[in-house]
Amino acid sequence: MDYKLLRALDVVMGYQSFERAAKVLCISQSAVSQRIRLLEEYVGHPVIIRGKPLSLTSMGKQLINHFKQVEILEQELLPKIRPELRQAPIKLSLAVNADSLAIWFFDALAPLIKFSAIELNILISGETRTVERLKSGEAFGAVSTNPNPTPGFKTEKLGRLKYVLVATPEFKQHYFPKGVNVDSVRNAPGASFDRFDLMHQQFIEKHFGLPVDSYPCHSVRSSEAFVNMAKKSLAYTLIPEIQIQQELASGELVKIAPRKNQVDTLYWHSWVLEKGIFKQASKMIVEYARKTLL
Repeated sequence: MDYKLLRALDVVMGYQSFERAAKVLCISQSAVSQRIRLLEEYVGHPVIIRGKPLSLTSMGKQLINHFKQVEILEQELLPKIRPELRQAPIKLSLAVNADSLAIWFFDALAPLIKFSAIELNILISGETRTVERLKSGEAFGAVSTNPNPTPGFKTEKLGRLKYVLVATPEFKQHYFPKGVNVDSVRNAPGASFDRFDLMHQQFIEKHFGLPVDSYPCHSVRSSEAFVNMAKKSLAYTLIPEIQIQQELASGELVKIAPRKNQVDTLYWHSWVLEKGIFKQASKMIVEYARKTLL
């Protein structure tokens, strides 16, 4: 297989543009298109779905996944066979849910990343969707609630993250004067990460029997913003208890349904053939999470 063709596919998808890929590869745009066409002829299947945004076909995902794994092996091997060459930063692409990123993930990797020639690429997705980043070849490792390994990858249990439903005393008094019940939830604004994040919706349906769109719910793609929205009395939110220990202790935030909690078990997915820096990163992530999470 001609890896020049796979490289073209990787750059096109990374920049979401044939034109920008041409500039990165220092070739013409038509040459980029030709490389993609040659790749498709070689494998006998389309590899790109030409829409907005560009997306990979099933075959395209397999090819990118393979290409990324070869890149990892090359990054580990090259310094050993050509130590005189200036070493380019090793690229770590990791898929992580926003809550883990805000609470513990950087602390786990800090000793490895600090003062090292490592370039992080953090891909933020909901904890149920991070594994898709592995399947697409975008990431070599992922934090997920899915315990089942993807072919070519392994899973290790990290620990549990307990979510509690919180608000300010002011918000609680205004929207929940008689407690959190079906009627009050219909009128009180909540918050979810994005339209793919089902945690809030599933929690409300499980405990109050209300379907989606029968109550107000903000959408904000930031774990830290969840805390700020709650602290400013803009919403009641499901937040990891470990993230707001200080606010709960001071009374700035209060649990509004202390008997109704959400507990997620997290797993680390990583390549079965990982070596060197990649293996070390996985080891540090697993060990730190097991000390930090429940």
